[in-house]
Amino acid sequence: MTLVAGSGRTGEHLGYLPALDGVRAAAVAAVLAFHGGLAPWRGGFLGVDAFFVLSGFLITSLLLAERARTGRIALVAFWGRRVRRLLPALLLLLAVVVVVARRLTPATELAALRVDTLAALGYVANWRMTWRGGDYFADTGAPSPLLHTWSLGIEEQFYLLWPLVVVLVLTRFRPVVLLWAAIVGAVGSTATAAALYDPADLDRVYYGTDTRAAALLVGCALAALLTLRATAVRTRRPGRHGPVWFRALAVGALLAVVGLWTRADGADPWLYRGGLLAAAVAVAVVIAYAVEQPESVPARLLALPPLVWLGRISYGVYLWHWPLFGWLNGERTGLSGPTLFAVRCGATLGAAILSYLLVERPIRYRTRSTRHRTGSPSRRRFAPAALTGAALATVAALTMIATSPQPLPETRQPAAVAAVPNAPQQANRSPLRRAGRSPGALPRVAFFGDSVAWSLGTYLPRQPNLAVTVRAVQGCGIARLPDVRYLGTPHGNYPGCDRWDERWRRGVQGDDPDLAVILLDRWELMDRRLGNGYQHVGQPEYDAYLTRELELAIDTVSAGGAHVVLLTAPYTRRAERPDGGLWPEDEPGRVDAWNRLQQAVAAGKPGRVSVVDLNRRVCPEGRFTWDAGNIRIRSDGLHFTPEGVQGWIEPWLIPQLTKLATEGPG
Repeated sequence: MTLVAGSGRTGEHLGYLPALDGVRAAAVAAVLAFHGGLAPWRGGFLGVDAFFVLSGFLITSLLLAERARTGRIALVAFWGRRVRRLLPALLLLLAVVVVVARRLTPATELAALRVDTLAALGYVANWRMTWRGGDYFADTGAPSPLLHTWSLGIEEQFYLLWPLVVVLVLTRFRPVVLLWAAIVGAVGSTATAAALYDPADLDRVYYGTDTRAAALLVGCALAALLTLRATAVRTRRPGRHGPVWFRALAVGALLAVVGLWTRADGADPWLYRGGLLAAAVAVAVVIAYAVEQPESVPARLLALPPLVWLGRISYGVYLWHWPLFGWLNGERTGLSGPTLFAVRCGATLGAAILSYLLVERPIRYRTRSTRHRTGSPSRRRFAPAALTGAALATVAALTMIATSPQPLPETRQPAAVAAVPNAPQQANRSPLRRAGRSPGALPRVAFFGDSVAWSLGTYLPRQPNLAVTVRAVQGCGIARLPDVRYLGTPHGNYPGCDRWDERWRRGVQGDDPDLAVILLDRWELMDRRLGNGYQHVGQPEYDAYLTRELELAIDTVSAGGAHVVLLTAPYTRRAERPDGGLWPEDEPGRVDAWNRLQQAVAAGKPGRVSVVDLNRRVCPEGRFTWDAGNIRIRSDGLHFTPEGVQGWIEPWLIPQLTKLATEGPG
């Protein structure tokens, strides 16, 4: 989002208003508090809408002031100023992100991050985030370090289209028509959000330009209204605080803003059915009061030097806070809560100050001061264009190189998902296999489960004594209750997951395994709605539900006579809460509860089911770890790495599976 849309200047008739920098400061502080997990600011995400309102107001004011002063609007010059103001800092951020990502982003998510970076460069990140699904590992992973650039995309699209609307309207109509165009547009955007609202897919209405334009257009309407008023009313503002009704309206709006920023929830349906519009109108009233009554107490409070200073660097604060909050997490720093928040904010302010002093301010103001000393007009136009093109090309090249996952070595290619027909016939005949097998045929081992099982089975190298197949399905466990909480937000089952037993049954029919290995992890640990509320593993009613599903899973994979191996779930750390703590599905207590349930079910089926303690191997110290035996075994806190499977898990697991397949359970 553009946190500094017009340097606080709202046209000739208003001049510089430091209170507007204070509005920026309050908005960015709310965003930081929300992303830092400070409980009192659960609605701090609405700070983004405050910036939208302010941007619409400032940009429209500037355009109207330019037309009043010169009789025209120089669109190319306007767009050039926007590029100089916004692009250099973004390019710096993207360059740093793609370099740091090479070390901190899981390899399975680098391809998605590459697309995120290119989308941010093209200012279409909001649409990218709307349709980012499709890559399971990226879709269920930690949020992209460029997720926050969605708002920049909306604003840049606004900067491109709205000046054209202003020119077209003012060419043929009076300015009052522009006011009504903005009002109708805001109402239409709100109606679109209400029509497209789907609690199972909030991304479309949250990130869509059409569904979030209301706040921008409210700011545009405010600018048009105040401009019309300034034209019609020649006397300046009466009194220090304005009329009583205006003061009462401003106080009510301010209270509404505070209430919304502290109590709203991003999943609240009412937000998308008019709530966002109401929040934008409340911010607009506060801005209007600060503009019309600059000597009032609220305006003077917003103009306090610390707030003005923060407002001036707020663009850099917003750009840097999201990736830095992700990189400086609780695990890396050993901190949590307010202490972690303070460290993150300190790093963010430092980065923003450096960006402002070394990149944003020099490019913005040096360009102005040297505009008339750069030679011919064609050269003056060519230089910034060439600089911009070179910068874009550099960042794009960095993106392609730094976020390209390296291929696995030749000897570490994933195992095939079907039985290997040309594997050496060296194994003894398995006592588990049924009649009809050809003499000397390899014992067949099939992996079932979710994406964790998929990563384990797929990264196993070809086995000389076992024929391995992988029937695990990414995103699908055995819990099929559809109302899920994932990373604290609503999430549904992936398509087909409610019919997992049919998928497994087809896998058994196709592979006819002697050993069926089941590994289930993340999806059994989440909160799911059961009865009148959300429940999770470890609670009696939910344990009874999971027990029924697990027994069905065992019966399904053993229908052809296969012996079943249950692998215990390892501890995980897929993502952190904003305050640095663990999400419920990553809590070790839930993993322990699930593993106890598996062991209890296996104990009731002696001779049919064996339990192999994978958790003890993957987490040898009894807690989550990224590495074991000096080998990186986790790629993202949940899934396994190829080197971890081949160098740490395989030497321990395959002998046990081979023994079960050739000698039977002991």
